[in-house]
Amino acid sequence: MTQTLEFTQQLSDHPKSAEERAAILADPGFGNYFTDHTAVVDYKVDAEGNGGWSGARIEPYGPIALDPSAAVLHYGQEIFEGMKAYKHADGSVWTFRPEANAKRMNRSARRLALPEIPEETFLESLRQLVEVDKDWVPNGDGEALYLRPFMIATEAFLGVRPAREVSFRVIASPVGNYFGGELKPVSIWLSEQYARAGRGGTGEAKCGGNYAASLAPQMEAEAHGCKQVLFLDPFNDNAVEELGGMNIFFVFKDGTLVTPELNGNILHGVTRSSIIQLAKDRGLEVQERKITIDEWRDGVASGDITEAFACGTAAVITPIGELKTKDGSIGSPGGNAGEVSMSIRKQLLGIQTGAVEDTHGWLTRLA
Repeated sequence: MTQTLEFTQQLSDHPKSAEERAAILADPGFGNYFTDHTAVVDYKVDAEGNGGWSGARIEPYGPIALDPSAAVLHYGQEIFEGMKAYKHADGSVWTFRPEANAKRMNRSARRLALPEIPEETFLESLRQLVEVDKDWVPNGDGEALYLRPFMIATEAFLGVRPAREVSFRVIASPVGNYFGGELKPVSIWLSEQYARAGRGGTGEAKCGGNYAASLAPQMEAEAHGCKQVLFLDPFNDNAVEELGGMNIFFVFKDGTLVTPELNGNILHGVTRSSIIQLAKDRGLEVQERKITIDEWRDGVASGDITEAFACGTAAVITPIGELKTKDGSIGSPGGNAGEVSMSIRKQLLGIQTGAVEDTHGWLTRLA
């Protein structure tokens, strides 16, 4: 994929004022507000069956006009990504491992029968959008500009086949802590009635259907006072898979980190792979293997498992204090965050924000 596109710009006639922007950045929350512009690239298959990307542009943020028969509305043919842009001390803006997000997006595209987007076009869309909206990047502790690239099937057609017209877009949102407030261990709920994904399904693709399927059990979790829901594989000894929107790790008393192996059901988390590398850099053993709910319960009871944490772009690393189940709990809601998880979190955030040396070349400057 060597196609290179030039972006044009159509700037907003009504951008938010400096005062409006400052009020939002003072308390952004998560996913509540959006910047003034969006990046867009179009894809179309011609009469000869040849597809190509064109029309790369920055345009004002606003509603998307879709035909009522657009394929995305009927067959869910869409994918997305998530990453953050951080303002460094010198005022420059950087993002973290965007090439990994581009590769994962194309992996998702192949699974959902969508066109792959050239990696350079993906990266340039981020640069162009952040350059125009760089005043929206917050600089408070734990704050960032969340970037959401996504691809939707826009062709007006009700037949069941891959769409021949597609739109790739990027929007941006200033954000704070994903769970809000001070970082502390969260309680999560064990889903025993629902599954997030099935074998041969779309589990490792980052597509909306997976998240839609997690919403009913997420509501169940919230009804039990929990922030997130955990899914198991009931056909594999109730092996732990992942949370509704995050991967999971366990820290054993000898310092070993264990995370569920990628099996086609589990998302290839960029934060997950980064944690694995940082742990190995410290000389810690990392095991990607099956870990069952019984091993978790027994490990906490015996003291062999000392920490558990969830990870993802939005939440970075969030310690898990308690897993609630219909038959009782594993762990406890009180207590402090674990030493290993918080140390890795500090290092990871330090790299992302420029406070810690980036020895792996993970950072890309956007503005």
